[in-house]
Amino acid sequence: MNIAQNPNLGEAASSFLSSLPPKEGEVSQQAVYGFVRWCGWESPCAGITAREVANYAEQLSSSQANYLNNLELVRAFLAYTKKQGWSKTNLATYLKPKKAKARLPSSARRNLPPPASLTQQGYDDMKAELEELKMRRPQAIDEIRRAAADKDFRENAPLDAAREERGYLEGRIRELEAALKSATIIGEKEKVAPKVSVGDSIVLRDQVSGEELRYTIVSPREVDPTKGRISSNSPIGKAVIGQAQGEVVEIAAPVGKLRYQLVQIER
Repeated sequence: MNIAQNPNLGEAASSFLSSLPPKEGEVSQQAVYGFVRWCGWESPCAGITAREVANYAEQLSSSQANYLNNLELVRAFLAYTKKQGWSKTNLATYLKPKKAKARLPSSARRNLPPPASLTQQGYDDMKAELEELKMRRPQAIDEIRRAAADKDFRENAPLDAAREERGYLEGRIRELEAALKSATIIGEKEKVAPKVSVGDSIVLRDQVSGEELRYTIVSPREVDPTKGRISSNSPIGKAVIGQAQGEVVEIAAPVGKLRYQLVQIER
């Protein structure tokens, strides 16, 4: 297919899928489109960074069905963009699987309390998201009905996409309902300590480049990379929790160890 010299991710994904045999394209579609949606359909292919790819890998659940296979499919897509000259480096090397953790007996897992400590802002945001997703339900059902009626579309990719969107909606709704039901709001008394804790906003300064990064440390249930809200269980979160302003922390990254100074803590 004809495509611009510097395509966006949506165009690059369509080109990649169309280059595969029909069956392979059908199998690869869900994983590749999932990555593209996360980064943004209109994002220029050449603008995707190693950090974004690593963050995408971090937010995936290793317990998800076909987790490793989906990673390989996205790797193939990223390698394709490098081969086409749309990205300067092979970003596939930054898409690494999470290390497997020892599994607890099922009885022990059932007795573990869910990690549901939320900031008030996080609780309010999750509640608003839940209401918004519930309002999208009728539209998602209607899209499946209209796509299923299209008998002429080869392989009916719109139907697959509509079903995937409905599945995402229902899964996210159940997740939010469970989180809100068991949530504990972090009170002001829990945030008076002079060291970083969940709910704090921080500014980090790269010790090499001098670049400053701003994040808000939140519960794993509140993560939103587009708003700078990162998990307390992420590499950065683990490194800064309990640290005081002015301290230097080391963070393991795909490109090696990174050193940042904690220059500001905001509550």
